[in-house]
Amino acid sequence: MNWGSGIIVVFVVFVALMATMVTICMKQDDMHLVTDNYYEEEIRYQEHIDKVSNSLESEKKALSFDAGKKILTLNLPVGAQGELHLFRPSDARMDQKIDVDILKEDVNTVNLNKLETGYWRVKLTWKENGKGFFEEKKIDL
Repeated sequence: MNWGSGIIVVFVVFVALMATMVTICMKQDDMHLVTDNYYEEEIRYQEHIDKVSNSLESEKKALSFDAGKKILTLNLPVGAQGELHLFRPSDARMDQKIDVDILKEDVNTVNLNKLETGYWRVKLTWKENGKGFFEEKKIDL
């Protein structure tokens, strides 16, 4: 084999390898964006900043997690309403949203035993006296 044939073989193998890699990448269906409505979420970001600011101004933390019992406690006053978002960064199919409505002082826990083990972000959005709040906690089950 001479130099010209060797160079052509190298180029053909390189093109075949690149075509195979592109085909494999295009066939993957388990890629998930952080959110389905990315641009709409970006527009509402200022509201989110205000909610975070309100939470930082308050003296108490709304979320506390007991890793041993896998129980999440919501330290919210009676009458607070909102949403608890259990967010799994590695797989959006595991995400869960739970409506929160604190009617009694003693009913404020969420059992997380049924969730898959791994890294989770718990996002709590609530309204209290007409004012919006947001708090996020990173947990490892």
